[in-house]
Amino acid sequence: MDAASPLDSRGNVRYLHPLVETLSRDAIVDAQLQRLRETLANAYANVPAVRRRFAEAGVRPADVVHLEDVAQLPFTTKADLRDNYPFGLFARPIEQLARLHASSGTTGKPTVVAYTSDDLANWSDLMARSMYAAGVRPGDIVHNAYGYGLFTGGLGAHYGAERLGAVVVPVSGGGTERQVTLLQDFGATVLCATPSYALAIAEAAREQGVDLARGPLRIGLFGAEPWSAAMRNEIEAQLWLVAIDVYGLSEIMGPGVACECDCRQGLHAWEDHFLFEVIDPETGEPVPEGQAGELVITTLTKEALPMVRYRTRDITRMTTQRCDCGRTHARILRIAGRNDDMLIIRGVNVYPSQIEAVLVGRSHLAPHYQLVVQREGVLDTVRIEVEAHPGVDSETYAHLAREVVHHVKVHVGITTDVAVVAPGTIARSQGKAVRVRDLRPKEL
Repeated sequence: MDAASPLDSRGNVRYLHPLVETLSRDAIVDAQLQRLRETLANAYANVPAVRRRFAEAGVRPADVVHLEDVAQLPFTTKADLRDNYPFGLFARPIEQLARLHASSGTTGKPTVVAYTSDDLANWSDLMARSMYAAGVRPGDIVHNAYGYGLFTGGLGAHYGAERLGAVVVPVSGGGTERQVTLLQDFGATVLCATPSYALAIAEAAREQGVDLARGPLRIGLFGAEPWSAAMRNEIEAQLWLVAIDVYGLSEIMGPGVACECDCRQGLHAWEDHFLFEVIDPETGEPVPEGQAGELVITTLTKEALPMVRYRTRDITRMTTQRCDCGRTHARILRIAGRNDDMLIIRGVNVYPSQIEAVLVGRSHLAPHYQLVVQREGVLDTVRIEVEAHPGVDSETYAHLAREVVHHVKVHVGITTDVAVVAPGTIARSQGKAVRVRDLRPKEL
């Protein structure tokens, strides 16, 4: 089937919301401007902190006449959510809310987000749209191994799959051996999980003598952490499915802000609900289309927690060129990493995903690793710990480590210590993987 056809390879219509997903660029911009004005009016009228920030910047909602005028408005950051903890950025009183979610708060106060019933309905619709774009269809059995609870991943995927008409298995994270049993016994066709946890499930299956690659799994929706093309290849090789990237963050909505379609030419950013910008992270100025920078998102339909120019810290590129599937919404050309995760190793800017791309898929090495960051004098150093595949002779570990040192130097540009360790040494994640162990002294 031709990629530009409105039908996918299974003969189904590609679009869940065809009139919206194929809007002209002019129609998208017109809709965004109208909804942006409504969002700014909502935030300005109902959130005192937003009024103060606008006053400090010398702007008012009425100053936004064209979509480009959004650049006059102040940014919102995660610090604003923490400074106004717990409910200070809400645009609706508690009695009008339907749900609260929150981050773990491991680096300070948690960030708390809120939803009205209409917000939840929009979230379900967008997650259903994302899953449909990925190839999920009514009647599919969706094994949902995202964490449930205050983390948005589990419930976001759950209600989106139900809205689509799929059958949800609400497993959540943890109990990895049981995950394997349920995948096998229930015959799931779709797996939702973080990429690192998908690999942990595949590893547990091998240890149980279960070959999930021979089962009915055909699609994996993976997100909540940066992952490289090498990681995608590894997951697909181990589980024999099509790995699809889904993007979201709780401050904006949760999963379903953007998602790849079956063409996998970037993540379709749902512009009828969000306004996307890419800025220079140092200057805050917009960068030309196709150039890398920090992703900034403004919500266009959120009632309870309207976010104006939220700095995601995610580094990416975007394009408005039409995808081969026919969808017209702008595409995020994969998340390269986070600028707050960036390491500066002897003057070189390094993202963990760059090192992952060197490690994952390399012969005799497993896709389980950690980066240990320490400070020697005034310089930061990184030590790579990566597991060998089961069955690899421990006498070859030193040779494998030297190979990794060489390839990291060639492809990333830094010299680093490498330790190849025995299988099972590195702790497995049941949610977001902990890729960096930062042992540097904390700043006072």
